[in-house]
Amino acid sequence: MKRLETLAIIAHDMGVIFEFLGVITLVPLLVLVIFGEWEMVVPMASVPLTFVILGLLISRIPRREFVPQLSVALAAVALVWLVIALVGSLPFVLGLQMSWTDSIFEAMSGWTDSGITMIRSLDTTPNVILFYRSFMQWIGGMGVIAFGIAMLSRSSLTQHQLYRSEGRSEDLMPNVVSTGRRMWVIYLFLTVAFTGMVMLSGIPLWDAINLAMVGIATGGFSVHDAGISYYDNVILEALIIPVMIAGALPFKLYFFMYRGRIKPFFQDRVVWLILSLILVGSLVVTLDLHVFNSFPLETAVRQGVFCTASAVTSTGFQNSDLHWVSAPLIVLTLLMMIGGASGSTAGGLKANRVILGYEGLVWWFRRFFSRGRAIVPFRHEGKVIPRQISEVELSKNMLIIVLYVLIIFVATIASLHIATTDFSIHHVVFDEVSAMSNVGLGVGYMTPESPQPVKWIFILLMWIGRLEIIPVLILIMGLVRGFEARVGR
Repeated sequence: MKRLETLAIIAHDMGVIFEFLGVITLVPLLVLVIFGEWEMVVPMASVPLTFVILGLLISRIPRREFVPQLSVALAAVALVWLVIALVGSLPFVLGLQMSWTDSIFEAMSGWTDSGITMIRSLDTTPNVILFYRSFMQWIGGMGVIAFGIAMLSRSSLTQHQLYRSEGRSEDLMPNVVSTGRRMWVIYLFLTVAFTGMVMLSGIPLWDAINLAMVGIATGGFSVHDAGISYYDNVILEALIIPVMIAGALPFKLYFFMYRGRIKPFFQDRVVWLILSLILVGSLVVTLDLHVFNSFPLETAVRQGVFCTASAVTSTGFQNSDLHWVSAPLIVLTLLMMIGGASGSTAGGLKANRVILGYEGLVWWFRRFFSRGRAIVPFRHEGKVIPRQISEVELSKNMLIIVLYVLIIFVATIASLHIATTDFSIHHVVFDEVSAMSNVGLGVGYMTPESPQPVKWIFILLMWIGRLEIIPVLILIMGLVRGFEARVGR
């Protein structure tokens, strides 16, 4: 099927999503009015205006009626995320006079919840821009497509395909529209509740709102150049840890709790794995900092626990410059690769894949050592999965893991060839894993002074990582080879 015809099929749905984004991105203008930053009217109004115009134009592109393949939905999601980064960069270009590369980097980092910034001085940046960055992460945390689907009443693309293509996995309501709306209500409630909780540390309301938004979204943007270290507040750091953990857990569990079902929360293996990774990781990193970095025990505990929780939840808050010896950094790198849970705001490979990979490995060994023609069933979440289905799903699971490692490997080689650096290889890998897993922790390799080609590598890593690789590959392959679609309706 011709590429333009396929793009015409998805144009209506993309247009509707852009129109809704145009409406929701009007919210930062309220902050502009509150602080009286009238010089930022044009830069901030450019985003909703562009989204609305773009949405109105492409949603009216004539199209033939097809029943689209899943590949079309995957391509649509990848394309939507790329466009929103381009449109979202306008305030940084127009308001802060940043370069297009830095502006697109900042927007991609915001929408994908990565938290790496190209702004040189946050302390002198207008408040409306600071809130806009936090707001991007808050919307991006639950998912741009999830937001659009929550507002839709009908769509020419299968809503469930779009929803799942973005990495959402909740299947709690009769349709994904109801699921999306309930999830956003829960998300808003948690944000308000955590804002109040964070204020108990004594920080101002403005800072608490921004920290709660990016905390529950596991984003990590800050309103100060020094980040969390600006406050030098142990109580604040202790209160933010549960906010980060809440964002990294499956949101379906909050829905169950909303319906009065508490038991699933304590029975979920993903929850136990994430909490175990934080506990064990904190112990290992703390001991490494105390023994190998010669940090006082109090400092080692404070930095080790906080940065480990930030790495596992893929939030990106850090109360240290991370100029540590290699051992604790390698531990954090592995934790960032794993990330939080599927169906959460966290990034990384996802703890669910680790569990599935472990179960597949055990199943493979059990089959290898089984006697005769004995059939060894594959069990997942207490259910016996048919062999053909289990083999396909395990293969897909391992494919994502292999592609993730391969992309980091290629990105590291490319970055080191593009520009020489004084950083060690494990430092380069650390920052690239942080970008690919949408974390934001950094040792200083990626900064506003980094070469532009390296910045574009990081932009691609954030984009690919947020969509869990496959949608981006499908989009690229579809543009090169074309798509297939079933004629129907």
